[in-house]
Amino acid sequence: MSADEFDPMIERLFSRSPQMADASLFAAEVETKLHSSSRVRTLALTVAGLIGGVIAVKESMNLNLHLSDDRAPVAGRVIGQGFEAASLNVQGAVTSGLSQLGLSDVSLGSMGGMQMFWIAAGALIALAAAGVVRLSQDV
Repeated sequence: MSADEFDPMIERLFSRSPQMADASLFAAEVETKLHSSSRVRTLALTVAGLIGGVIAVKESMNLNLHLSDDRAPVAGRVIGQGFEAASLNVQGAVTSGLSQLGLSDVSLGSMGGMQMFWIAAGALIALAAAGVVRLSQDV
């Protein structure tokens, strides 16, 4: 048999796959396995995320950088002064932007650091939730 005859014969043999008697059962078993592993993976990632989040919040509550302390290293004091300057610049920009919008009575300086942290954390959680909702709608 020459190569010219062999290739078309192989193509004809494999062009149609035979129907198996238990094809629907096999498909159902594969779907079940896919869904069960997905649930386990989702549960494991959720638990890991919760544990990581609890540890992150616990550590951030105990965070004390000592950047403005006199005993801090020179580099730490410089970084602390840089943070303060950047904070004042951002606060000035936000205040001017709010005054242009007619909202000059809003004062960001009256909030403590932890209040700003929780506001930012809440905003990030809301963004993540919106992303999850969007992703679940796409899938």
